Amino acid sequence: MSTTVAAGLRVADLAKATGVRPDTIRYYERVGLLPPPPRTSSGYRAYPPSAVDRVRFIQGCRRLGLRLREISDLLAVRDTGVCPCEPAETLLQRRIAELDAELSRLTALRDTLAGMVRDLPRGRCPDISPGEWCPEPASAERR
Repeated sequence: MSTTVAAGLRVADLAKATGVRPDTIRYYERVGLLPPPPRTSSGYRAYPPSAVDRVRFIQGCRRLGLRLREISDLLAVRDTGVCPCEPAETLLQRRIAELDAELSRLTALRDTLAGMVRDLPRGRCPDISPGEWCPEPASAERR
């Protein structure tokens, strides 16, 4: 075993340590979230131990719904040794606004669906022609 392998983590080891699939590790490297690690003489990647923390940071950002470009921006700040909290606050505020908009959209959709269920005829469904929806209720008093 070469000294590089002993000093570094192979893809499978990094994946196991962070709870992601090896393909995810390779993908993060391909899109630039993980810097390319040195390789052993046999071509295996040998990630430094610090890659575990980096992958966990990436996964935490993904759980919050941040996009890869946003994660890349935070990592770029973090890699300079500066705390990424200030740019993270802006990204997280934007994410909260997106979630609020999605919640509003889903609430409106739920209200529409509940109204449709409420307006369905009770008892036996009337006969309809193919391609038609249920006829309008005889009375709007059911609401």
